[in-house]
Amino acid sequence: MEIGMQHIRKSFGSNDVLKDVSFTLNGGEICALLGENGAGKSTLMNILGGVLQMDSGAILIDGKQVEFATPAQSQDAGIAFIHQELNLINDLPIYENMFLGRELKTKRGSLDLEKMYHKTKEMFTKMNIDLDPNKMVRDLDASYKQIVEICRAMMTNASFIIMDEPTTSLTDQEIDRMFTMMRTLKEHNVGIIFISHKLNEVMEICNRYLVLRDGNLVSEGNVSDVTPKDLARYMVGHDVRTEPLIREKRLGNEILRVEGLTSGHIFKNISFSIKSGEIVGFTGLLGDGRSELFQCIFGADQTTSGKILLNGKEVKITSTTKAIKEGIAYLPRNRKENAIIKDMNILDNASIVTWPMLSRRGTINTKKHQELFEEQRKALRLKMGELTDSITSLSGGNQQKVVLAKWLAANPKLLILDNPTQGVDVGAKEDIYDIILKLAEENIAVVVLSSEANEIIRVCDRAIVMYHGIIQGEVTGEKMNEHSIMSLATGGDLSEGEVS
Repeated sequence: MEIGMQHIRKSFGSNDVLKDVSFTLNGGEICALLGENGAGKSTLMNILGGVLQMDSGAILIDGKQVEFATPAQSQDAGIAFIHQELNLINDLPIYENMFLGRELKTKRGSLDLEKMYHKTKEMFTKMNIDLDPNKMVRDLDASYKQIVEICRAMMTNASFIIMDEPTTSLTDQEIDRMFTMMRTLKEHNVGIIFISHKLNEVMEICNRYLVLRDGNLVSEGNVSDVTPKDLARYMVGHDVRTEPLIREKRLGNEILRVEGLTSGHIFKNISFSIKSGEIVGFTGLLGDGRSELFQCIFGADQTTSGKILLNGKEVKITSTTKAIKEGIAYLPRNRKENAIIKDMNILDNASIVTWPMLSRRGTINTKKHQELFEEQRKALRLKMGELTDSITSLSGGNQQKVVLAKWLAANPKLLILDNPTQGVDVGAKEDIYDIILKLAEENIAVVVLSSEANEIIRVCDRAIVMYHGIIQGEVTGEKMNEHSIMSLATGGDLSEGEVS
């Protein structure tokens, strides 16, 4: 099967999102579709998937022009789309989600739940996935929700699969499993369009690449002919820094001290301290407990024992409201589910934390919020339209900046950033890194939670590595490298560099 898109144009009002984009892909190819947030990648694929209609241009399948007015028509033509916004229903079990829109029925017309269950079980067994089809989707973490989406797409026997940021929430083991699945599909002549910001993954799994910038196709070719630095340069239009970010450290008083903090079997006996102006990274593998640890510190969950001290005084943080009053801010890991409110506009999302602080007699001071957000917008280099536009009108990187603006407006003393660059392009990553360094210079204590060792190395003063709910070790200076971090993250000993 061969897919072609010729002279595709698409505008939203005065915003020209796609400007005469043309390309051809063949079955059996794994092609990376790259570009900064807002470059037009998702729009282009939404046109191919029948979600959006192009203003002009043509879609060709095996040389024959086709039109997709609905996603169903695209699916019928052999194209499956795994969207960045996961299309799962939390209140249904996995096996029913696997057959949404194409439910199996008995001869009497009722749902054939048993057959759907067994077919789902067969798919999971085939892919070596340890999941109970009866489990409710709401009980899955983000990584397994993504795996369900991938398996559902594979069950449609598609000739082409579009994967929009499929590895964002997956562990290294799950990514390896998915790449094995992708290679198997390639051997069966299935074409894959792989949208990703992770250039190391592109180099590993893709054989071709397409790069969009500002709605234009600026580069395409074979992955074997380029380097990650080349791809990053094509995406942003200039060279991208990769070296550790060096700054003059001016550490102040101790802001946070944790002594023997424990929460059941999730994490235990955690002790550390952070000073003002310091950037401390917490890293490890999925399930290491770092997110749960800082959710407890932020008051979103409770510990079973241990102490939390702020500015030298023990505090009992029983709620997030209490944490905010104590000067703690928390940017959560999953932006779409926990950080933005999709039904609210940009200004409301950016100001919701400070509503109680800037209200009089229960009335929100909208003017004051606008003035405050304008300062944040300039400082964060936020690209947006009107304040009243939906938060979902922004690219992922700009949504993340709005969430950051929300917390900075509260003037925190301690800022916790859980996976701050998840789903963010290389250009926006640099903006966020610069913001983190600037905040530290303003004497804010910053905690960065990330699974990406390179991110920790680039931006943090030191790194605390967790393993199965305990602190396995701490690295700084020359010892803060990928080898040392991975050794600790897998239970190893730095002195030997081997897994214990």
